[in-house]
Amino acid sequence: MSDDSEEYDEEEEKLPYLGEYEGERNEEGERHGYGKAILPNGDVYEGQYAHGKRHGQGTYKFKNRSRYIGEYQDNKKHGKGTFFYADGSQYEGDWVNDEKHGFGVYHYPNNDTYTGEWFAGQRHGQGTYFYAETGSKYVGTWVNGQQEGAAELIHQKHRYQGKFMGKNPVGPGKYIFDIGCEQHGEYELKEMEEEEGEEEESVKPPVPIWKAKKITPLTLYTPPLPEVPPQSDIPPAQEEPQTSGVGEKAIDQPLPDNSGTDDAEKKAKENLESLMTEDIKQVSAEEEEEEKGRQSQSPNLNE
Repeated sequence: MSDDSEEYDEEEEKLPYLGEYEGERNEEGERHGYGKAILPNGDVYEGQYAHGKRHGQGTYKFKNRSRYIGEYQDNKKHGKGTFFYADGSQYEGDWVNDEKHGFGVYHYPNNDTYTGEWFAGQRHGQGTYFYAETGSKYVGTWVNGQQEGAAELIHQKHRYQGKFMGKNPVGPGKYIFDIGCEQHGEYELKEMEEEEGEEEESVKPPVPIWKAKKITPLTLYTPPLPEVPPQSDIPPAQEEPQTSGVGEKAIDQPLPDNSGTDDAEKKAKENLESLMTEDIKQVSAEEEEEEKGRQSQSPNLNE
């Protein structure tokens, strides 16, 4: 018996360690509901399961001291979650298929931060990168983790507006200074000359060189004018107060009350028509009298 038990123990030691699980299961014996599992590599997961897979809210602790707290779907980080990395960095935001995807905030070990859009684990879209050491920040477009496209680089006392490509400003742009002026110019990429003693295979990236062209006053933002509605929809405009001279205050004069103007005009018209009618009658009567007088004075031809 002792020999058989020794052989059994040796065979058991050769079996791979499948981890441990303590929690709820479904009728099929799958991990389903809330549970805690110790994985064969030493990682620990505690949270929701569905049909044997991590699904729902849970906490995953890595043996290297990294930690994820958030949502899972089919064993993958998916939804809202926060990842605490072993180097001290941290990401909080959206996850899709185990990758940072959507909107999120990343805190770097040097206290820099990126706030914006992500795609397939990389900074991609609109975002803001804050440089903790200098207090500057880049606000603009990102493509596959690189600063690329229209953007604004904001410093403490001035800022630059233009386009970027591969972390470098390129093409036309302008510097805006807090003292109230702008410097317009253009960035040109210049190849750096190799120094003596350097290996031929080492290739230095081109360096952007700023070429200033002109300085102008600060361009203030002018909001667009609202669209003018059709005339039928415009209410009657009120009279503007008139000024009596340059620099003097406006003098508001009370407007006359014209509510009785129409009635006065109508009455005057009626009076005029009445006078005209009487004049016509009087002229007709006078003409009739004159005609009778002429007839009485004319000789009778029949006598």
